[in-house]
Parts: sequence; structure tokens; C-alpha cells
Amino acid sequence: MGNLSTLASLAATREVLADHGLTAKYSLGQNFLVNDAIVQKIVALAELDGADRVLEIGPGIGTLTMALLKGAAHVTSIERDADLPAVLEETLAPWWDKFTLIQKDALDLQLSDLNAQAMPTKLVANLPYAVAATVVLDYFQRIDSLQSATVMVQKEVADRMAADPGTKNYGAYTVKLRLYAQPAGRFPVSPNNFFPPPRVDSAVIRLNRRPVTDASGAPLDANVVRAACTMADAAFASRRKTLSNSCKTYFAGRGAQGGAVAQHLPVLFERASIDPKRRGETLSLAEFVQLGQELLAVQAQLGQ
Repeated sequence: MGNLSTLASLAATREVLADHGLTAKYSLGQNFLVNDAIVQKIVALAELDGADRVLEIGPGIGTLTMALLKGAAHVTSIERDADLPAVLEETLAPWWDKFTLIQKDALDLQLSDLNAQAMPTKLVANLPYAVAATVVLDYFQRIDSLQSATVMVQKEVADRMAADPGTKNYGAYTVKLRLYAQPAGRFPVSPNNFFPPPRVDSAVIRLNRRPVTDASGAPLDANVVRAACTMADAAFASRRKTLSNSCKTYFAGRGAQGGAVAQHLPVLFERASIDPKRRGETLSLAEFVQLGQELLAVQAQLGQ
């Protein structure tokens, strides 16, 4: 197989940056991928087909974007660096008719920024590490059309995304992400695959959307999912404490309504058939869903 991206080398990357008088900006977390073999592995893991509409964050000079454009129907990239649109206009010129650039911070993306008639089906990106975890969860929550995310993240973030109950990396973030998506593949990426090399190890992980269902197999109501997320935050608010103490601290610090919920926690745990002396990391996804359902019941009883 020939190179998927002619930009995926140290020489090509340096040349493009020099031609435009640019350098990597540490403030934006820019580490340019310079190994086409890694690009090929990302595209293979993403399993693109000619009908996919890809959403990319941080295209940089277009290294991964070029490969995505060769395998997808359309690519929409989000870039906050004002110096890079001119670069992308040059490097991606052959595919410009199937490429859209949104110039803004990925954290500020609104659904109205996207083409409502052709919403993205897959997120594929070498993510800026400072926002990676936040963006992946947020986009799964808000962009219903996303079927999967194949993303380069810091190794520790990938560990949190893929963690199992009872392990040190299992936390509120893991639970909330798992309510929307399931890990479906991963491979490591060492620092020497980037220019400049980051000071951390990386990993590419694929997450497939999968609706969480109730005991009867029906997809959970969105309110239940949100409530389960709230209970995950509460359970891990004080990680070393019991569920009872951690949740009490969490809700007591959230105004009058939260204080009222805190008073009803013993009933909530009893109805959910969960021992309040357990700790958050011991709970399964199904148990967090049960806690979410009982939280809604308590709130309804309190008129919230």
C-alpha cells in the first residue's frame, strides 16, 4: 500500500510549516503526526466507507485529513488556529469540494455549525490532549448521528475510557462515557511518531455508540441517562468514601434541592437494592442506571 498521506513524514511536515512561516504552537497542544503507518492504522480502525461523513478536530496541516478524504464521502474539520486555514487550502486542494472547515474551538461547537442534512457519522481525530476527554463525551451526548469515535488521546485518557469496574482508572468519566459508547479496539502510539514529540505516550481508541437499555431491552429514556450521570458524579465526588458519604457530600453542596435529595439518600439506596457502604468503583453500569432511576423517583416525590 502506498502512503495514505503525503504529509505524514517529518520532512514534509517541516517543509509545509516552513513554507508558511509557522512552528508548532505548544499553547494549542500541536503535535503533528509524521508516520504514515499510524495514519493507515487509524483509518483501518475507523473502518471508513464511501458513505461516511467524518468529523475531525484539530486537522493541523491536513495530515490525517488527507487520508480521511480519500475514504469518506465528506470531512468536516474544526480548527481554532487562525494560521492553519491557509495551509489546509493548499494541502487539501484536490479534495476541497468534499471538505468543510469550521474555524472555532471544538469545545464551542454548536449543532447549528454542522450541516443539518448531512450530520457526521464518525468522529476521527488526533485530538488536542487538553480537551480530548471532554470533547469525546460531549459529542456523543449532543451529536446523535455519531456512530463511532476513533481518536488519538493520551494513554491515561484511553485507560479511563476503557476501564472496567474495580480498577483504578474506573471513575465517573468512565461510567458517563459507557452510557453512550463501548470500547471496540485500541493501539499504542509512541512519542517519536510526532513532531515535536509529546512528553507522554498516546493511544488510538475506537468507541462504538451503543444504546444502553433497561431490563426489558428498551433504550433508556434520556432523563434516566442524565440521572445516571449525576449519580456517577456523586458516587465519585469523594472517591475513597462510601457511596453514602460521597453522595451526601455531593448533593448537600448543591443548594436547597440537592440538600433535599441528600436527606432521601437512604431510601434511594434501599429502593435500588445497593449497599450504601460500597464504593463507587465497585458499581456496574447497570447499577448506576438503577441509581439514576431511583434519583428521578426521589426528585419527583420532592416535586423537583
